[in-house]
Amino acid sequence: MVALRRIIEHCDRLLDVASFDDYCPNGLQVEACSEVERVVSGVTASLALVEKAAELEADLLLVHHGYFWKGEPLPLTGIKGRRVAALFRAGISLAAYHLPLDVHAELGNNAGFGRALAVDRPRPVSADGLLWGGALPAPLTVEALARRVRQATGREPLSIPAGERPVERLAWCTGAAQGMIERAADLGFDAFVTGEVSEATFHLARERGIHFLAAGHHATERYGVRALGESLAQTFELDHRFVDLPNPV
Repeated sequence: MVALRRIIEHCDRLLDVASFDDYCPNGLQVEACSEVERVVSGVTASLALVEKAAELEADLLLVHHGYFWKGEPLPLTGIKGRRVAALFRAGISLAAYHLPLDVHAELGNNAGFGRALAVDRPRPVSADGLLWGGALPAPLTVEALARRVRQATGREPLSIPAGERPVERLAWCTGAAQGMIERAADLGFDAFVTGEVSEATFHLARERGIHFLAAGHHATERYGVRALGESLAQTFELDHRFVDLPNPV
């Protein structure tokens, strides 16, 4: 058994959470135990994931999407109340890391997604660290890139080709980052991949001449939390289980 506070302090330092002005609190969000033997990780702290963590007898649930987002109601009622109550009933603490787990150079979602796409030396290309880019080992057609994305995520991406331009330099940002398409185009990338898509994205891709692929918010953000859980298991000799609950979005 390892002290919960020791694990959280380690994660907070590792991910440098103090450097981020995020949409939610990063780190420990619900404290329902004091010691940890088993960690369950997953993308979003839904009631289904909390119940699965309870079934697996977890002490700590580690997620990318937690609770207490800016602008949402504060009372622990309704869906949020039921989720938090389920955590306390099972004695499971909840830790969530959002932007810090997107940008981390080794454990982050963007780093993991870049490796999954076989990008040569994936790296941040924006000052905030959220937009990543790199060169492909060999040029691809947009159709071949879509196949590679499908292999990496297990789902068919929505593809918006912008002409016959081959893809040599690829940019990406996991999650809901469709708004970064123009930044990717300004930097001269041939294609941009993210999780979600908006109606306006179709026109922007065509008019800016950059291929766009929406690969799924959930599907592109499975990398970071799993990597963090595995890192904690090695560092503290804990049992870790990654639970991937299907989500088509």
